[in-house]
Amino acid sequence: MAIRGLPAEGRELAGQVALVTGGAKNIGRAISIALAAAGAAVAVNTLRSRDEAQAVVQEIRAAGGDAEVFLADIADAAAVRAMGEGVMKRFGKIDILVLNASQRREVLFKDMTFEDWRTTMSITLDGSFHCIKACLPSMLASKGGNIITLGGDAVLLGGNRKSHNTTAKNGLIGLTRALAKELAEDGIRVNCVSPGSINTTRPAHRSARVDAKGTIPLGRRGESAEIAAVVRFLCGPGGGFITGQTIHVSGGDFIFA
Repeated sequence: MAIRGLPAEGRELAGQVALVTGGAKNIGRAISIALAAAGAAVAVNTLRSRDEAQAVVQEIRAAGGDAEVFLADIADAAAVRAMGEGVMKRFGKIDILVLNASQRREVLFKDMTFEDWRTTMSITLDGSFHCIKACLPSMLASKGGNIITLGGDAVLLGGNRKSHNTTAKNGLIGLTRALAKELAEDGIRVNCVSPGSINTTRPAHRSARVDAKGTIPLGRRGESAEIAAVVRFLCGPGGGFITGQTIHVSGGDFIFA
């Protein structure tokens, strides 16, 4: 099943079910499509982007895959429980959880309100907690699974107007490492994919991005499909001995020694 942006490399995830939070647009959309191209049935989560999520589902189905939209605020524990139950009812299990949804509003710390701070924490950290709790029973029952968190190179490099997001994403990396250790004996792998500068559609409230071509060793920004390809690899048999890692997909913009 060849889907735009990725070659058909086989159906290594056939029979598996993936839940992708924030799966309607940009990187989340690319991940939903990539996992479907690998053969997984995909639960596409969104809070507000119903039309975009439905478009992703239609594209997957048109290519012969299986997908469904699940509307839920991942910061709401009850809503996530209901979503998890809905995914289980529709697909029967959950093998892959991709925690892509996040709050990316930019604001200087001196102007940041506690509400700004808590909104970001509630989506990135609390939302991850709720989603993992909802999906974990199915993974434990099948003695296997993959949890992928989405970081960002600004997490380690720092970023103007992003102190709340940087703090939350660092917490997510800590959670990734802790759960990788804790869940390894259950056959569940946990990794973080950390995008660098990626070509995405940006909301109006986010600051204009300075041209980074001159600072990225590979001389260009990345594409969402390139992030999705790494997620697909980590969830497949090729990533079978990888857990607890943060994989930087940044064209060499961030190199960890």
